[in-house]
Amino acid sequence: MNKYNNIKSESMAYRICTHCVMDTSDPDITFDSDGICNHCKTFDTITRMEWFPNQEGERRLRQIIDNIKKAGASKEYDCVLGLSGGVDSCYLAIKMHEWGLRPLVIHVDAGWNSELAVANIEKVIKYCNFNLKTVVINWQEMKDLQIAYLKSGIANQDVPQDHIFFSSLYQHSIANGMRYIFSGGNIATEGIFPKSWHGPAMDASNLYAIHKKFGKDKLKTYKTISFSHLYFWLPLIKKMRTIRPLNFINYSKKEAIKTLETTCGWKNYGRKHGESQFTKFFQNYYLPMKFGYDKRRPHLSSLIVAGQLDRSEALITLEEPLYQEKELEADLAYICKKLDLTSNQLAEYINSPCHSYSEFKNWDARFNFVKKIQFILTNIFGKYFNIYS
Repeated sequence: MNKYNNIKSESMAYRICTHCVMDTSDPDITFDSDGICNHCKTFDTITRMEWFPNQEGERRLRQIIDNIKKAGASKEYDCVLGLSGGVDSCYLAIKMHEWGLRPLVIHVDAGWNSELAVANIEKVIKYCNFNLKTVVINWQEMKDLQIAYLKSGIANQDVPQDHIFFSSLYQHSIANGMRYIFSGGNIATEGIFPKSWHGPAMDASNLYAIHKKFGKDKLKTYKTISFSHLYFWLPLIKKMRTIRPLNFINYSKKEAIKTLETTCGWKNYGRKHGESQFTKFFQNYYLPMKFGYDKRRPHLSSLIVAGQLDRSEALITLEEPLYQEKELEADLAYICKKLDLTSNQLAEYINSPCHSYSEFKNWDARFNFVKKIQFILTNIFGKYFNIYS
């Protein structure tokens, strides 16, 4: 069995949590005397406090929805919804339709949509009778940025897609005078994620630094969002808020898929984030091959601590290959063709030394300072200031 199908550290210090399935592929993981990892502890002591899959959640959500409807009563739309075509955002669209909300639905086409994703989006929009605005990103700029990230050798290769997705949501919210952005992000399926595996997707300074070093063309139309706008102008002056309703209901991904299939004919991708062909390649090949990260681990661990999956089932899932051979060959060929790379060039990027986003200019110091200020203000004035997420 090769490195790709057996994603484990060869070190004798290899350990796996006795409660979830996070392991020492996270270099920052720690274990207590019972073998339970810090991720499980953090979920129980901190994350769980923001999760309300109960009657209290229903009460809070109803109050949020009533306030949004009241604030947007005289407007064409009362909120914005980002729709990727994945399970979470599509299910949220169905629920928003049931709740009587009137969102402007934004889909950002960064050039990596699967055909199934496009079909699923159309089905959801038709069922809900929502208005959809598709933002199409200049492919030459996107391709240049995507290749720059591959050359950088950092872990989070999805930044070019993620940044423009959220940036576009903010821009259209401002243009349409709306304060509320609905997101399918949720604790039930994303409650655990190792910080060491990630880099901040919204750090425009980091994005520009990587592109300046490895890119070839100017980013003329690719719209970023600055630190001051993201952490001061938008939340404090424009009073914009991101709403994650799935944290206020008993959200189950399995039940969500059944609902989508029966209500509008939505079709399952068979894997998390299968709506993006690049994300599929990045999560299921690039990360495990280059860094030894299997993103199924935090996803499955999230389901375990949320009470939606048995650990034994998760361990069986992890024994399954991330790719079937023919599927992998087809996807690698597609990535190369789409990015105008040879197979040798792509292999060179994957096999080159690993790097951290922190090796490039970033706003970590400013962000950490803002978090300290937030902590102080929240303790003094309450959750009104808990807006920097």
